[in-house]
Amino acid sequence: MVQTQMSDAKRVIPLADPAATAALGRALAKGLKPGDVIFLQGELGAGKTTLARGLIEVVAGVTEIPSPTYNIVQIYQAPGFDVWHVDLYRLKAADEVFELGLDDAFRSAVCLVEWPERLQDALGPPGLAVELKQEGVGGRVAYLQAGPEWEDRIVAI
Repeated sequence: MVQTQMSDAKRVIPLADPAATAALGRALAKGLKPGDVIFLQGELGAGKTTLARGLIEVVAGVTEIPSPTYNIVQIYQAPGFDVWHVDLYRLKAADEVFELGLDDAFRSAVCLVEWPERLQDALGPPGLAVELKQEGVGGRVAYLQAGPEWEDRIVAI
């Protein structure tokens, strides 16, 4: 998990299948507000995009949610804020983050950031870090670590 200055608020959530991973995304969607930053971590195929799709589906009301791997950023309009789904896998340098406008989005939008460890020094700490790890056949475990603004919210999940 990305090393951040986070609180001690942690949750471990078993996820039996991709549907459970998407359901976690839907649960995280409750109470989102502009400026929320969620780091999504895990190996290829761990379910980062599946979790993001569940969240985006709820807040933006869309079902066509492509992976941002090739576009790097997909932006969705939700009532009251935009949702930025960002995949940093192909980025190599911190200045590329600023060219995308991600620093501004961190203040005004909800940002879901896949592969944040690529440019951690440029990003700063998230409000919530979610690490997904494979467990068994098709199963996963989600490790949630919350910053102060997320402590109460992860208790309800």
